[in-house]
Amino acid sequence: MESSTTTSNSVVSELEGTLLKNPNPFAYFMLVAFEASGLIRFATLLLLWPIIALLDVLGYKNGSLKLMIFVATAGLRKSEIESVARAVLPKFYMDDVSMDAWKAFGSCEKRVVVTRMPRVMVERFAKDHLRADEVIGTEIIINRFGYATGLIQEIDVDRSVYNSVANLFVDRRPHLGLGRPVISGSPTFLSLCEEQIHAPVPSNYNGHNQRLHMQPLPVIFHDGRLVKLPTPATALLILVWIPFGIILAAIRIFIGFILPFWALPYVSRIFNTRFIVKGKPPAPATAGNPGVLFVCTHRTLMDPVILSYVLGRSIPAVTYSISRLSEILSPIPTFRLTRIRDLDAEMIKKELSNGDLVVYPEGTTCREPFLLRFSALFAELTDKIVPVAMNYRVGFFHATTARGWKGLDPIFFFMNPRPVYEVTFLNQLEVEATCSSGKSPYDVANYVQRILAATLGFECTNFTRKDKYRVLAGNDGTVSCSSFLDQVKKVVTTFKPFFH
Repeated sequence: MESSTTTSNSVVSELEGTLLKNPNPFAYFMLVAFEASGLIRFATLLLLWPIIALLDVLGYKNGSLKLMIFVATAGLRKSEIESVARAVLPKFYMDDVSMDAWKAFGSCEKRVVVTRMPRVMVERFAKDHLRADEVIGTEIIINRFGYATGLIQEIDVDRSVYNSVANLFVDRRPHLGLGRPVISGSPTFLSLCEEQIHAPVPSNYNGHNQRLHMQPLPVIFHDGRLVKLPTPATALLILVWIPFGIILAAIRIFIGFILPFWALPYVSRIFNTRFIVKGKPPAPATAGNPGVLFVCTHRTLMDPVILSYVLGRSIPAVTYSISRLSEILSPIPTFRLTRIRDLDAEMIKKELSNGDLVVYPEGTTCREPFLLRFSALFAELTDKIVPVAMNYRVGFFHATTARGWKGLDPIFFFMNPRPVYEVTFLNQLEVEATCSSGKSPYDVANYVQRILAATLGFECTNFTRKDKYRVLAGNDGTVSCSSFLDQVKKVVTTFKPFFH
């Protein structure tokens, strides 16, 4: 509870329609339905959208909210909902943040977010990215087995939020309240605040300008398969496209297996796949000479395959940790790192003596315009280093996952209507920029990271593979060499949500 010694410089802000521009949370429940469960729940919630919208129009907002919560969460493990809230929702929330509202919210010392959505869906984002101190929302009822019942504890959501804010500020009123104008007769938390600002928050609001330099913390790591926020129209388009996308992906993948590498960039145009190549790639290594080490940014599992496509020849790839099935299905040779430095160095040197090789010093993919910290191992092993900036664009489905099964990454990539891959070859490093001139491997790795980031317009970070997987999946990202039976079990687990 707020004590009498607590500063009056406090703010209570509504999330929907205020801190977020969109007042309707329907699309976020669609994300939970898709990412935590599957297509059946996703389609069911979409079918119920006209009823949900009608309830809103008729003023039964509590009823429409409870219906969305029930359909999206009933029968899900609490951990599944928390996983989506941690790894998927923050990206979509952040894309919808109103910076004018954030400036007013961030100008206060004590910050409280209120929402009609379940607290478990919002709390991680609000505290980690909006810098909120407290989050007040609805509470999903969890049974003794850890599964969501789909019901919430609150009967009247607005009255419950009002009471929670009142209990939080017992001895004095919140200084500032941000929220939508009151429409119904229910009491709102705004009446408890000394100053009230109705959304949209004016851009010239000064607030307590000593904190105006603060910004929401950016979302660097995020997961989930959907690229776009599944509004009703977008969700319907996705559902209609999926059958065609599966057929198109099968055709694209089949062609990739049967045609030679040099022919694929030309044939792919027929199936609406584009490869944009910039710069001049080096010639193939001649017999008896060591190969070139392509040092690439890592965006998807398809990166080394695409590099081979545009070069017109098979380039072996060094991988940190991919599934055994992905290795079997790969059209190019792959070599798994042991994470034992001496053994890995010896293996890379051996492969370079046989020809060109591609490495990914980040060790994992990153979707946002950031580059993770580069491992310096590659700089110690050769001076023939060619940096390659790789990036991709898709419309419906992401081709990476931290929480799901990576074996489906190529399928989701090729399910997109018009996937685009950009490959930019930079000049081979001058000898003066390599370890031969006396530079340390770390200086060389940092230099390569900087020039690749500048080429793509990205930012360099010190985040690592372990940081990503700890945020998104709660593990260090290691994929074990499991048996075929284990892979089958993973497939079954992947499609299990379709039966929820």
